[in-house]
Amino acid sequence: MEITYQHVSRSDWIDEYVRSRVAKLEHFSKDIVSCRVTIEQTQNPHKTGNPYRALVEVSLPAKGELVAEKSDKVVDPHVQLRPIIRNAFEAMEKQLKKQAAKRDGKVKQHNDEPIPPVATVVRLFEKDGYGFLKSLSGEEFYFHKNSVLHDDFKRLTVGTRVRFEPDEGEEGLHASTVQIIDKPGVGGTPGEDDLDMPAGWEQDTGTRH
Repeated sequence: MEITYQHVSRSDWIDEYVRSRVAKLEHFSKDIVSCRVTIEQTQNPHKTGNPYRALVEVSLPAKGELVAEKSDKVVDPHVQLRPIIRNAFEAMEKQLKKQAAKRDGKVKQHNDEPIPPVATVVRLFEKDGYGFLKSLSGEEFYFHKNSVLHDDFKRLTVGTRVRFEPDEGEEGLHASTVQIIDKPGVGGTPGEDDLDMPAGWEQDTGTRH
């Protein structure tokens, strides 16, 4: 287990609480190889208030990485950070439950939860470590580089198609996880990923400040 603080002072109570939540994760999966937890105050130019965020990354053998994150504005970190951390761990618990159900053959193919939606990267701010996606319905979602699975942020370009987990907080729509499907001109897996680009994505490629 690794706990990292970014723009947040290290706290004994956070360390203790995170350890207790990681121990609980082991009840959902005995295959966890590592768990990395980041507690940070985000420094995003397009947002105001610099909300706090808890990011939980779990590595599983042959399954790659699972990522869950929650963020919110905080007035009193000592009081309000706990529910943010708890919500991030609860989101990770749901992912581990799904993995366990699939492993045990308990998930029925037609009754499983919907496949994560598809979106296209429309703007990237590589130096600042974030970007924006546009879904097939035309909605835009902010994403942070730490939300991109397999450390693939550096592989992203404008036009890259991804699957993502949508979320919404006080700061608006954002993607809690992002996974690359393919890039423009590169064929993906035939079938379910053979989808159109969202309308107007080419016009959104200009950098905004």
